[in-house]
Amino acid sequence: MSEHLLDRIYEAAFVPDLWADALEAVAKTHGCAAGAIGAWNDLQMPIGFRSTALTKPAVESYMHGHKGKGSPRFAALHAVQEARFTRVESLLTDDALNEDPIQISLRNIGIESQAATAITMPSGDLVCISFERFKEDGAFDEALLDALGALRPHFARAGLVSARLGLERAEATVSAMRTMGLPAAVMSANGRVLITNALLDAMPTTFLPSSHGGLAINDVDANRLFQDVIATSKSREEPVVRSIPVASAEGRDAIVIHLLPLRRAAHEIFSGGDLLIVATAVRANALVPSPAILMGLFDLTPAEVKLAIALASGRSVQQAALEANVTNSSARTYLDRIFRKTGTHQQSQLVALLKSAQPFVAS
Repeated sequence: MSEHLLDRIYEAAFVPDLWADALEAVAKTHGCAAGAIGAWNDLQMPIGFRSTALTKPAVESYMHGHKGKGSPRFAALHAVQEARFTRVESLLTDDALNEDPIQISLRNIGIESQAATAITMPSGDLVCISFERFKEDGAFDEALLDALGALRPHFARAGLVSARLGLERAEATVSAMRTMGLPAAVMSANGRVLITNALLDAMPTTFLPSSHGGLAINDVDANRLFQDVIATSKSREEPVVRSIPVASAEGRDAIVIHLLPLRRAAHEIFSGGDLLIVATAVRANALVPSPAILMGLFDLTPAEVKLAIALASGRSVQQAALEANVTNSSARTYLDRIFRKTGTHQQSQLVALLKSAQPFVAS
């Protein structure tokens, strides 16, 4: 995965005018003609959008036009529960596609195929990312969908910040942290806290000061993952986990902690900081079904979520495989993928981590 592309994505989180360039870079790298990002709040009202030049008129009509608001494309994409990019044309009938306003607009500029993903944030915000291909280049194949899917966790975290900022530019550290309306802290590459906002300061039972001006989480499993990310960020390597669940406890609600690298212009906006820490509460919202929380945290597939929940409920891998009607070999393959995605190495570590996320999982 190109570090240059990731830098562009995380930079655009704080400088939304750069989303068009970031999306263009991703599109060109993956043989696409265009790309777009749109955000909605928990009432499904549009927050804003950014797009590459080619598709900007179509996306603008979709986001703000009365026809686009009721588009079957919108409903179909939101109904997809997989944490991956999906061919939108596979979700609709031919008749629905032929009547869909955005499909008509795309066809008018030579585009036939679109891959998109809807990402539900624990806060209730919704972010959609799409990429388009010219008709002569063919539809999105599985390899291309997987390649875009590898970027999905980064789009999710960058999209969270963009949505909270209303897709407006963060002009300065203090104003940006106030505008986000979420508990936040900026840290240096060596793990020292540079600035916190009042919302994070008001969570002393969750965020604890540590040695050398650092920060710790008042939860053993969450803090282990948190410190791993801090340590990894020093070498500018991409950590396995960048979103961490913290279980509810006496005096505090369950939250999800997101960690975003501050790259390029974002590094300057935040006065030379290297890492932004943002906490979001998990809201009881119809847009946030319990499995989607696990998918959003770790980008697990539905099959991996089912196995993970079974393991957290005390079942063995063999029992979980039997219930899911898959072979033990397939279950082990899923487990290996879950290990990689959650940053754990043993089943006991995984179960401990998933139990910390139990407030987010339906019983």
